[in-house]
This record gives sequence, C-alpha cells and structure tokens, in this order.
Amino acid sequence: MKTKSEIVLLILFISIFMILSVVSQGRFLSFDNLQIMAFQLPELGMITLGMMVVILLAGINLSITATSALSGVITALFLTNIETGNICLLICGAIAVATMFGLLSGLLNGYIIAYIGVTPILATLGAKILFEGISLYLTKGGSISGYPKQFFIFGNGTIFQIPIPLIIFIVFFVITYFLLDRTPWGAKVYSIGSNPIAAKFSGIHVKRISLQVYIYSSLLASIASIIMISRYNSAKAALGQSYLLESIAAAVLGGTKITGGEGSVLGTLLAISIIQIISSGFNMLNVNRFITNAIMGLLLIFVLSVDYLWGMYGQRSSIKATNY
Repeated sequence: MKTKSEIVLLILFISIFMILSVVSQGRFLSFDNLQIMAFQLPELGMITLGMMVVILLAGINLSITATSALSGVITALFLTNIETGNICLLICGAIAVATMFGLLSGLLNGYIIAYIGVTPILATLGAKILFEGISLYLTKGGSISGYPKQFFIFGNGTIFQIPIPLIIFIVFFVITYFLLDRTPWGAKVYSIGSNPIAAKFSGIHVKRISLQVYIYSSLLASIASIIMISRYNSAKAALGQSYLLESIAAAVLGGTKITGGEGSVLGTLLAISIIQIISSGFNMLNVNRFITNAIMGLLLIFVLSVDYLWGMYGQRSSIKATNY
C-alpha cells in the first residue's frame, strides 16, 4: 500500500511540476525560483515530519506550531539578552535552548497523553493555548529581532548553492526514515498505531514509546523554529501558525492514515514537495491565495479518493483470488 500511494504521489508531483513549468513559460524552472522553494520547503517539512510521527500513533499534536513559536521566542530572547564575547558559544547556547524547550514540551504532551490518559487532541490543544499565552506574554504581542549576523546562516546560508535549511531538513528526513523504517523502535510505533492493545500484550511498552514519539515531534518543531527565526530575523507568537493545518494535510496526503498504524516518510516528502510547488507556482502566476487553498483541498480529496479506491480494488482482487 505504501508503494502504491507513493507512485500516485510521484506521478502527481511530476505532472504538476511539468504543467507549472509550461504555463509559467520557463520561469518556474529558473534557478532563482528553485532555490527560493528550497529555502521555503524545510519549514513546512520539519513541522510535517513532527506531525506525521504522532499521527502514526493515531494521535495528533495541535501544539506543534505553538511549540515552534515559543521555542523561537525563547531562542530569540537568549540571542538578544545574553552578552558574550564568543559568538560561536552564544549561537550553540541558543540552539541548545531551543532543542531543550522542544524536548520539555514533548515530555509534557507525552506524559499527559501516555501516562495520565488525556486524549491527544485535548492535551495538545491545552498545550497550544498555554504556549501561545507564554509567547504573547514574552513578546508583548510584538516581535523580537536583532540577532548576530552569524546566526542567519541557518535560515539564509548556502553550501555550494544548496540552502542550508534544506540540508538540515534532509538530515532529519533521513533520521526519521531510518528510525521508522529501519529500527525496532519504528516497528513498535507502527504496531501501536495499528492496535495498541495487541501491541501491549505482545510486550511493547506502549506508554514509553508514545512518550518518545511526542518528544521527537516537539524536537522537530524546535529545529524548525531555529530555521524560521534565522530566515526572518524575527520571532513572534504567530510564527509558523499557518503550518498547523498544512502539516496535517501534508501528512495525510503523504499516505499517513489518520487512524494510525500506516504511513510513509517518503510519501510525506512527496506530499510536502507537491504543496510547495503548487504554492510557489500559483504565487508566480498571481493566483489568489484563497483559490490556491481551495485547490489544495481538492487535491487532498482527489489523492485520498484514488488511494482508497486502489485499496478497495486490491482487497477485491485478493478475495477473488482466495475464492478461486
């Protein structure tokens, strides 16, 4: 099923890419436009990977963008208030602060969900409101800027013309793929998502794995915050807020079942790429943003329908083969 879903997404990606290339009369394929997309994709990409791993558990993380925003605000405060003659030490400290908050917020969500038993949607909604309130208090409703210029490399730097944010995203994409598809830990995550009761009786420590998944999800959100505040030279309570629903849509579009137990990291990457090229291409063609959102919704419905019908066809074929 994973492979079929990925094939549909790959065909869709190639088709949309070719159409936009022709319609834009080559502007879409320009080096500058491709590089701009490469700078933009990692933000949604990191948030979506974080959302995908919790959906695999049949969970949700509604606080993921609020975690990213507050992590960015705390990092920005660190960068603008701590005085040190060593810029390298200051930046390393800021990254440590961001990741530490990500780990703590994931620990909070994971503990409430796994050990106290609060449903994921309510626990993470509460955390979202909490983090947004703290962010607003710290920023007074404004934004924080004025970081050392060396910090901008994480959001605006390049290595051999390849954006550093894209490199960071690729690193965490590979890590996520390896964890979920090549380790016993990943197999346990899929097992819990499919049937938590059966997983528990098979010897899997369901609560501990669930806690670890939410910690990893928030860690990815904190890494996204480093990229965003570096790229925009600004941290505020609304940072990355629009990515909440987009990340859920991208994860589901990529083949991750909202009921848990099934999903593909590669499919998620393809879905993120499709959303990015549509957004960039339509922006280049001056298509109204509301129309773009509507087309995104139609695309999601189309892919899910095709995937569902393909799955039904496969089941019927299997039943016929069994009968014969």
